[in-house]
Amino acid sequence: MNRCAVAAIGLVSSVAVSAGDAATVRLSDLAGDPPNQGIDRQQRSATGEESPRFTLGSGDRLRLSVFGHADLSGEFGVGEQGTVSLPLIGSLRLGGLTISQAERQIVEAFKPDYLLDPQVSIEVLNYRPFYILGEVRNPGSYPYVIGMTVTEAVALGGGFTHRARKEKVVVIRGGDAAKREVELPTTALILPGDVVKVRERFF
Repeated sequence: MNRCAVAAIGLVSSVAVSAGDAATVRLSDLAGDPPNQGIDRQQRSATGEESPRFTLGSGDRLRLSVFGHADLSGEFGVGEQGTVSLPLIGSLRLGGLTISQAERQIVEAFKPDYLLDPQVSIEVLNYRPFYILGEVRNPGSYPYVIGMTVTEAVALGGGFTHRARKEKVVVIRGGDAAKREVELPTTALILPGDVVKVRERFF
């Protein structure tokens, strides 16, 4: 076999492998994304810092697709305890998991008793709201929008009051078992379920 033939075979093999890898990446990385590419795939915030990781929680509405099994697919809500009631499986705790982790959890629950080689994807149809409290004009809960910053959250809350400390806010994030309080600049991204607290400044 001459060199040209060998090179051609190598090129075809390389393209085939690359195409297969790309298909695998698309299935595993994109199938579970919410609409508009999803916050689980955000790369960096406006400050250049790594984005916070989105995890499922009470109030999220999901679409589960089980490939080849329409009877097991459908729309499901995450309950108050972070659980989702699924066909065959029953109640499964997904709260606190990323989309990819939740997909793996469901796969493990389906096999081997129900499905030999389950392939699933999760899409978030509706995110749980976030809350803004403290020194804003209209405190309360508001619908979450992908890519929302603290500044945009404050704007939804009617803007700062004259007593507000405007440089940084406190964000309470996480479920009951892992709730934590962090101080963030107003350029930082927020997540569904976050409680944004605008503190009073000291004169």
